Amino acid sequence: MTTDQQPPVTASLQVGEKDSPLERRLDRELTAFNADATGAGEPAPLSVRVTDSAGELVGGLTAWVWGSCCAVDMLWVREDQRHAGWGGKLLRAAEEESARRGCAEVIVSSFTFQAPDFYRGHGYRETGRTEGIPGGHQDVHFHKVLEPPLPADPFSP
Repeated sequence: MTTDQQPPVTASLQVGEKDSPLERRLDRELTAFNADATGAGEPAPLSVRVTDSAGELVGGLTAWVWGSCCAVDMLWVREDQRHAGWGGKLLRAAEEESARRGCAEVIVSSFTFQAPDFYRGHGYRETGRTEGIPGGHQDVHFHKVLEPPLPADPFSP
């Protein structure tokens, strides 16, 4: 042990269920570490929501923006509205907003029983797969380079 290393502390290890205080602390600590290591600042949340005329949720997308990257966490469309184009509209809105915020790329993953073809159809390139998801499925990882946002038209009102 060098002189700048501290001896290990005496501690106890606990295994349990959901631990909200632990999640908040880990998020705070890792966010600070990542911001210091990259200079990219803290991630900012991004969400897109579609509601019908009765105010009911049709679909939504949650993501985060960090530096020049947007990462989609979840995209869901209500079963009776699937194949009506809402998924693509949600994704395009998130891409446009993340580009407006300075992002150059988007990452997302989708299990093989979910929608990998949807992402391919929207210009996402497969970058890898994680094998062994229960039931013989895979987690497919995607990446897309975004077009920079168009500058504002100085002649439009």
